Amino acid sequence: MFVKTYFLGIVVILCVATALLTGSTVFQKTPPPATSSTDFDRKTFGEYWFKGKAEISTYTLQQAHYGALNPGEAVLVFVTEDFRTDTQVKLDKEENRHKSTPVLKLNAIHRFVTGIYDYSIYTSVFTPIDPALFPQTLKVSTTSQDWCGHTFTQLNYQNNGYNVTGRSYFEDNATEDYTTEKALLEDELWTRLRLTPNRLPIGSINIIPSTKAARLRHQKIAPMAAIASMEPYKGNGFLGKSMKVYKITYAEGRILQIVFEENFPHRITGWEDTYPSRGKLLTTRAIHKKTLLSAYWTQNTPENRPLRDTLQLQ
Repeated sequence: MFVKTYFLGIVVILCVATALLTGSTVFQKTPPPATSSTDFDRKTFGEYWFKGKAEISTYTLQQAHYGALNPGEAVLVFVTEDFRTDTQVKLDKEENRHKSTPVLKLNAIHRFVTGIYDYSIYTSVFTPIDPALFPQTLKVSTTSQDWCGHTFTQLNYQNNGYNVTGRSYFEDNATEDYTTEKALLEDELWTRLRLTPNRLPIGSINIIPSTKAARLRHQKIAPMAAIASMEPYKGNGFLGKSMKVYKITYAEGRILQIVFEENFPHRITGWEDTYPSRGKLLTTRAIHKKTLLSAYWTQNTPENRPLRDTLQLQ
């Protein structure tokens, strides 16, 4: 009578006991071994990028603008840092570490002279190192200064798209706040090439042109159709070891080519950007000069000024 009355309860107890004895509960199962979600060797990567130094590379620059090639220089500063994913700013407080993720940050500076006056365009890109956790670049911000005035553009990845903020001295885009759909960012090509170039897409893609290109060509930030390719570099305009070129051909006709070294740390040896300017088809070209690993934020006294000569900075 007892068994009949409590049959269901007895069965449940026996099943739980069996599961516990055989180690079959979800809490008892041994977790699978951790696997890397990146395509690089973490030890090699850490020995280069997590040593408390930034990689600073300088380039001679010929910038297409106003129908001419204008002389200048470019500087690419790559460094790893912890980045808050909620507020999308650099982590400064240890109690907020659980809200952060490591990123490869790029500060790209382009300075060039047009006639009597000059331009300075500064772009920051924040790309998470682990694409499994954060597959999208989280933030891009760009400021541009010339003698006419200055502009500011920022993209923040939120809700499966990019929130675009723009402020400018130009009347047509003086105040901009809108959202554009998620797509590969041209601005993040530089950080992706340094992380895992073999993960970059090939074939037909949608890509958001760089904030610099949008600024110089007065274009709205939005995805565009393009064809992407990667192949060995066969030219002689750039110097490096075992180089490859990643090429973006936009449907509108603009062609961007970034030349880099195939082997880690995938140094960028230069780039070309071809598009019409005032009726002329011109090619912006940047050629590598020098690279220095440096904790530059500690080298801010007059005694450190000779390091600029090492980098051949103007």
